[in-house]
Amino acid sequence: MHSGAWQTGGRGGIINTSIFMEAHDHCGKGQNVAVEKKRKEVYAMKTDIEIAQACEMARIRDIVADLGVEDEYYEPYGYYKAKIHYRFLQNKRDLPSGKLILVTAMTPTPMGEGKTTVSIGLADALRRTGKKSIVALREPSLGPVFGVKGGAAGGGYAQVIPMEDINLHFTGDFHGVAAANNLLAAMVDNHIYQGNALGLDVRQIAWRRCMDMNDRQLRNIACGLGGLTGGIPREDGFDITAASEVMAVLCLAEDLTDLKARLSRMIVGYTREGLPVTAGQLQAAGAMAMLLKDALKPNLAQTLEHTPALIHGGPFANIAHGCNSVIATKMALKLADYTVTEAGFGADLGAEKFLDIKCRMSGLRPDAVVVVATVRALKHHGGLPKADLATENLDALEKGLPNLLRHIENLRTVFHLSPLVAINRFPGDSAKELALVQRRCEEAGAEAAISNVWEQGGAGGVEMADKVAALCEKKNDFCFCYDLNLPLEEKLTILAQRIYGADGIDLSDQAKKQIAHLNALGFQHLPICVAKTQYSFSDDKNKLAAPQGFRIFVSQLKVAAGAGFVIALTGDIMTMPGLPKSPAAAAIDIDADGVVSGLF
Repeated sequence: MHSGAWQTGGRGGIINTSIFMEAHDHCGKGQNVAVEKKRKEVYAMKTDIEIAQACEMARIRDIVADLGVEDEYYEPYGYYKAKIHYRFLQNKRDLPSGKLILVTAMTPTPMGEGKTTVSIGLADALRRTGKKSIVALREPSLGPVFGVKGGAAGGGYAQVIPMEDINLHFTGDFHGVAAANNLLAAMVDNHIYQGNALGLDVRQIAWRRCMDMNDRQLRNIACGLGGLTGGIPREDGFDITAASEVMAVLCLAEDLTDLKARLSRMIVGYTREGLPVTAGQLQAAGAMAMLLKDALKPNLAQTLEHTPALIHGGPFANIAHGCNSVIATKMALKLADYTVTEAGFGADLGAEKFLDIKCRMSGLRPDAVVVVATVRALKHHGGLPKADLATENLDALEKGLPNLLRHIENLRTVFHLSPLVAINRFPGDSAKELALVQRRCEEAGAEAAISNVWEQGGAGGVEMADKVAALCEKKNDFCFCYDLNLPLEEKLTILAQRIYGADGIDLSDQAKKQIAHLNALGFQHLPICVAKTQYSFSDDKNKLAAPQGFRIFVSQLKVAAGAGFVIALTGDIMTMPGLPKSPAAAAIDIDADGVVSGLF
């Protein structure tokens, strides 16, 4: 997402393409002046939400018809949103699957690099080149929307709509996840209050409450106060909904039966003897699944160019596995010849988890990988202050390029994938800077293409789309980073050394005990989901570019038995973010006619 005098700072928004695209599509030779005039008219609108409110959306029934989805699988949520029933995937398994394109990125900066924007623009560009494409994205969390990062609807001319709905409550999936999570929490405490027949140790309750908001005040709380009828006093806390294991389970489940089985396996705490107690033992899985029955159905929306968009699930990649749902991805592969999906944050987090967790569990395999990079992010990693990022500085760019090159090398040597680098162009980028990035990528064995989708929509991504389509036709030898049969500590060490570039790992005394306990319980065979800062290869957000000579500190490990992975918390990572000094919520308003302003 771009920032500047005529750009927005978040990731959301929608635009009416008719103003610019009509001129762009019909601009023959010598008509660039007309295109430039139209472009300036559009940019006078300035913000994403103003652009979004000028968009003329297609009715969702037309998007459904374009996909060829029968009425029995289609559930409209108003004029512009719908859910597609998971039975569609069950009944269409014999249909051929299209190509799967994963969009990831270099290590992000607080400004945002536009991974979602590029994903959407790439899907639009593929359609412009005559290919049937679809984009499969995660749903935004209210925490970032009202905090600092913004939503997840793209930006400029590459966005999904309706923007306000998608970035706010959408179809209520997040609320369903929170309700199921908190029902289980209530049943845990009620079980203890009513006699604790399962012998839960109140000092070892592993299940926390959640809410979809950044609220540091709730990270750690005391609950059950107020006397005999107030419950059993104990320490507790809240996670943000995106970090709930229920969200991970929703996104990894193949169908309703699998969902219930995964919910049953979730561990809520331990007895004094260290034995796990599960949601299934509390007889909570059926009611939780009932709360999630609609949330399990992928949401259908559209891009501003009316490319279909499945938007489903929303785990963060820095504290969870960072991918949209397996159901939505597999459904997309049956609905189109090319599916563009993204994984959160940089390739060391989102892409690694997409490949080592989601692909391993689902049988999915990427046909192509796109790594999004920006000149300004590379200069940031080269040590340039934020105020100077719009100024040409080849020295800072050179110092920051090792970050991108390490991501390229990881994808090539660890996962045996040949990535395409999408250089998301910003107005301050000079020709020399763009040329330097392209040259260094090619020297590292990766093709590069400049993406102008923020400014031009799909038309600005045609070169990128052609290169990605060609990449999809090349066979790859995709493999995982580590063998599941290795011990937990060894899997962690491999991730730290091969993906992050660390010398090794250091385990806290607590983490050592937890590994021994997880081994005794038979969980050593599970994949690892590392919770780590997104701003560095290391566990220290201040170590930029491609740091060397560091170790990863693992503070604790816990099993997500329903999701099917072990979570390793590193550095000072937290599962409940806080609001910044000036939260985005302070600038948001709605008028008497219901028109929203200040969202992005």
